[in-house]
Amino acid sequence: MEVINALGRRKRAIARIYVSEGTGKITINKRDLSVYFPSTILQYVVKQPLAKLDVAEKFDIKVNLNGGGYTGQSQALRLAIARALVKMNPEDKKELRAEGFMTRDSRSVERKKPGRPKARKRFQFSKR
Repeated sequence: MEVINALGRRKRAIARIYVSEGTGKITINKRDLSVYFPSTILQYVVKQPLAKLDVAEKFDIKVNLNGGGYTGQSQALRLAIARALVKMNPEDKKELRAEGFMTRDSRSVERKKPGRPKARKRFQFSKR
């Protein structure tokens, strides 16, 4: 089987993945999944699409991850994995879409406005 590649983004995080047939190893930036994401919750988020389709032990996934924080990175990786699985088997798309794994979460940080300390926060105001 050939190598399938896919891309996932979330906030500032970008995940580029290469999926090939194998034993279920996920390597992120040349490190193992459990080393890169010590949190079991984030590991669970990454493996959600694989678990949904019961293919966790069928593919080896090599990942280049950069930008963002660890939560954004894990969600970007989840999207990339879901997209790669759909490239391999288009019939899975309906099932993954129902779980919300195929949707790119477009929310990102709102820009800071001039004359304000943050995007919407105002400086303290007192009449006297």
